[in-house]
Amino acid sequence: MLGARSFVGFLLITDAARAKRFYGEVLGLPLLHEDDFAIVMDAGGTPLRLSIVAEVPEPSGTSAGWLVQDVNASARALATAGVTFERFPGMDQDSDGVWRPTPDGAGVAWFRDPDGNRLSLTNKP
Repeated sequence: MLGARSFVGFLLITDAARAKRFYGEVLGLPLLHEDDFAIVMDAGGTPLRLSIVAEVPEPSGTSAGWLVQDVNASARALATAGVTFERFPGMDQDSDGVWRPTPDGAGVAWFRDPDGNRLSLTNKP
């Protein structure tokens, strides 16, 4: 039913100006729209609606992620821009914070936006 329909991603934020700087300047996503309720960024052709709320709950997992050609190169580029990658006990993560191999053979690294949303970079083997 929805297989042929466009998808929109949603994340919660508390500060539109701060989120616009992070998603626009640090991650490089173009701004599509801004109003009193949200900012909308272009995440590789998919609208990412950053909805303004009073408080963002702690995520229980990954909220959104990007598929990249080279997860290590992408992680290093974001680290240079000030992004800190998360490390998890019991996971064999390399010096860039990349966990490999995942059960499907990919590499993945996690980081947070200024509101604490957990984001990821993943490459397929």
